[in-house]
Amino acid sequence: MQVPAHVDYERAASVDHALALLARYGPEARVLAGGHSLIPMMKLRLAQPELLVDINGLTDLCYIRRAGDELRIGTLTRHVQLLESERAGEHFAIMHDAERVIADPIVRNWGTVGGSLCQADPSEDLSAAFAAMKGTMVIQGPGGTREVPARAFHTGPYETVVGPSELLTEIRLPVRPGGGSGYLKVARRAGDWPVAAAGAAVWLTEGVIAEVGIGLTAVGATHFAAAEAEEFLRGRPAGEESLARAGEIAAGHCRPVTDQRGPADYKRHLVRELTTRVLRVAVARAGGLAS
Repeated sequence: MQVPAHVDYERAASVDHALALLARYGPEARVLAGGHSLIPMMKLRLAQPELLVDINGLTDLCYIRRAGDELRIGTLTRHVQLLESERAGEHFAIMHDAERVIADPIVRNWGTVGGSLCQADPSEDLSAAFAAMKGTMVIQGPGGTREVPARAFHTGPYETVVGPSELLTEIRLPVRPGGGSGYLKVARRAGDWPVAAAGAAVWLTEGVIAEVGIGLTAVGATHFAAAEAEEFLRGRPAGEESLARAGEIAAGHCRPVTDQRGPADYKRHLVRELTTRVLRVAVARAGGLAS
């Protein structure tokens, strides 16, 4: 039976307490939120922290609320809460689409939004969704808070800009009129990591794409985004020809690898099809003509 190495444990009483513990132990401390990624890694001894800082008691980091022209999501919000939030679904259907296909009910009931993002798995669903929505990550540390665009949050596989003595505390999403979004995923079985997945957020002005975000995961897309396809779509009518061409561009700029989930060519084909289809969904939800 695999068991983790010895580790000390502290339950944080506040954000400041958690930050103090992280500052004291530095890179030898790890934050425990949902634990669905960290605990298995510890059992395999792929992660061997000296201290676990349990932040599950910090209920002030668990919320979904509208603040001005932003939707704000606390880092300890559970997947199931995001899935069931009418406020989140009202502004960004992509979040409900993505949460429906993340793992299984057990994981969704306890796993956290912030934990998923900070794990930085290159096949993670919410990273692609927030890249499409062009969210902003709020990070708190000993020197105060700082904001980082979602597309600059991940620095590589399993790596983020969050420092050893910092916490991701909030995700902010811009709310603007004329928007629609969606998320589509192909997996080998329900709840599995994606073979490929695509998310899109589109804002229309009189049938023209004024702004667009396209997120991709599991296919080697830079910062989980299809920036070249977005650039092509801006200012164009939201018609089928433009959406199909964007799918081709997205497929041409990602870097999938052959692995147990499928060959690279198949994944590239999925990117083209999923990007086109999810753009069609987003445009339709924005009130466009595509169907």
